[in-house]
Amino acid sequence: MPYARCRMLLLICCWFTAQSLAIDNSSLAQPPSSPSDASLKPRRNVVLVTLDGLRWQEVFRGADKRLISPDAGAKNIRETQERFLNADPMEAREKLMPFLWSTVADQGVIYGDAEQESFVHVTNNQHFSYPGYSELLCGFADPEVDSNAKKYNENVTVLEWLDEQPALNGRVAAFCSWDVFPFIINDQRSGVLVNAGWAPVSDLLDASGDANQQWVSELQRLDEIAAEIPHLWSAVRYDYITLEAARIYLQAKRPRVLYLSLGETDDWAHEGRYDLYLESAQRNDDYIRRIWETIQSMEEYRDNTTLIITSDHGRGDNRTAWKSHSASIPGCELIWAAAMGPGIGPGDRDAGQLTQSQIAATVAAAMGYDFTEDRPRVAEPLPCIKIEPQN
Repeated sequence: MPYARCRMLLLICCWFTAQSLAIDNSSLAQPPSSPSDASLKPRRNVVLVTLDGLRWQEVFRGADKRLISPDAGAKNIRETQERFLNADPMEAREKLMPFLWSTVADQGVIYGDAEQESFVHVTNNQHFSYPGYSELLCGFADPEVDSNAKKYNENVTVLEWLDEQPALNGRVAAFCSWDVFPFIINDQRSGVLVNAGWAPVSDLLDASGDANQQWVSELQRLDEIAAEIPHLWSAVRYDYITLEAARIYLQAKRPRVLYLSLGETDDWAHEGRYDLYLESAQRNDDYIRRIWETIQSMEEYRDNTTLIITSDHGRGDNRTAWKSHSASIPGCELIWAAAMGPGIGPGDRDAGQLTQSQIAATVAAAMGYDFTEDRPRVAEPLPCIKIEPQN
């Protein structure tokens, strides 16, 4: 790696280490909910998390020894081997994603272990991001969605549809690292709050209003960090900023439907850095843990929130193809999905043939709504969940 880029990565690591400690510590003392917040106590909530381009192979088998090599793109070979490798795939996957394979696996379901005949297929024929996200959010593959261009999605996402429900209007929010999401979710038409890419986060709360000043200050600090650190990718914000903005907004505004889209796994893969791809996957697992622990610390979310985790596409499976994804690369049609929460118990991970298009109706079902009603193109929810109508 060129010296200048090494310095840039070192600067990023220093910034995030310092700021993570500062923000996490400042969040320990959270003020109690106001009476108006406590009186809401919604019966159901849902958090959807997507990890861009994270392969099912790492999720179920841990780090791939073949790819921790210079010709496959890894740099810090010895450190990466010591940190992630284990001869037992079950142990290796727990080293990579400990929250997924402890809390989520114990309390919910994880689909997509192709070696065990559990498949989650994308149904679009593109096998890259915009078509994948459109499929999982809208419930079907649209052949007209065939690029990553910033074009407003003509299809209605489950986020927009839920926001139209009287009980949920204004209580749906999306925080995304990739700057194309305002177009995928069509924020102009849908009215869903979408904060994406390097967009500022400090304007999410009204500093002159009744917003907690601690949260206002934390969001302002995130914008300061974003302005100071180098931007390796102009279209993708670092996942840490996306996570913290979402976590602060969750505490301040109490959305009932929250979408968190993290992107670094895909970008480090495209950079050909398998070591950093693994590190990003491990960080993302910890970010999901932080969101879940924040949820469990809040009375109106504790024990009545469903967590759904998935990806937008797969990747290739050799020392070159793992870096990319397309319809011409075998294996990119295979992804994975996980869920836990009310009504989802430890279940059958060998559920046969499932599809990415089932995620949208699963999100709605977690809230007690049927997204398939009068929508024949929308796929049924995943088998781990049943629709229980709202009272």
